[in-house]
Amino acid sequence: MSLAENRVRDSLRGVAVGLLTPFDEDLEIEHQKLESNAKSLLNSGIDLFLAAANISEYHSLTMQERVDVTETTVETLPDDACVLAGVGGSTRSAIELIGAYDRIDVDAMMVMPPDHTYVHERGLLRYYEKLDEATESPLVPYIRGFNPSVRFLRDLSRINGVTGVKYALEDPVKLGEATSLAEDDVVWINGLAEPYAVSFWEEGIEGFSAGVSNFRPEVGLALFDALTNGDWELARQFRNLTLPYQNFRGETGENNNLPGAISVSAVKKGFDLAGLYGGSVREPIQPLSPADERRAEELYNQLSDDIDRVIN
Repeated sequence: MSLAENRVRDSLRGVAVGLLTPFDEDLEIEHQKLESNAKSLLNSGIDLFLAAANISEYHSLTMQERVDVTETTVETLPDDACVLAGVGGSTRSAIELIGAYDRIDVDAMMVMPPDHTYVHERGLLRYYEKLDEATESPLVPYIRGFNPSVRFLRDLSRINGVTGVKYALEDPVKLGEATSLAEDDVVWINGLAEPYAVSFWEEGIEGFSAGVSNFRPEVGLALFDALTNGDWELARQFRNLTLPYQNFRGETGENNNLPGAISVSAVKKGFDLAGLYGGSVREPIQPLSPADERRAEELYNQLSDDIDRVIN
């Protein structure tokens, strides 16, 4: 049974971990390993999960695979855990996917950033309104890859079913202006992970999506507690220890000019190093090169040492 809207809102005020999709060597989904990852993260204290999300390789999954990995997640986790599922594409396709998610009791819909080449702010708002009309489940639009106006963000918060906004723009000023004009009951989530958690907090953020905390959740949980308690010095310490691995995620990898190309592969490697299950990646993502594999392991070991020093 899905959570009530007020429970979803409470859950958004925390650390949102993205459940990566483990693939075998033939790039087929390994559902048992997905179950194992979800249980391990739950036992570590995480209660907010993103299924079929960007980091889950949403765009490399078929419509049915998105439903399948989300159903595995919902069936694995207890009823009081909160599961957000990724929704995107054309209005008709998104409504079809929402219907499938509603049938398996997803708690809320995370509406993926628009992938259309040409987007109009009023047209995009109408898109969200139509998705809202198709479900009683809360919506959490993901703002990334386009640069909307403050007016758009304000109007987005006024759509009835919008319970949260995942904000992933490198612009704290716009964030602060938008949150000051937005509806008070909408929860704003930092979609740029731990590096922006401290600076965004004072601008109205109440939760954040995980970066390295996807595979070392104790970092994100400690950072969230420090922010909640207003311990800025401690929060900066936790933030700083995530930066080397997070900066690595933003790199291009070998034989490539596009930034962030190894982001998912780097997190999957982090899963493997942490004793979880990362697995292979589907195209257009590439696996880490041998050199980047070695670098990821070095950075992970550094992260582990820092965790022992600062947290443990």
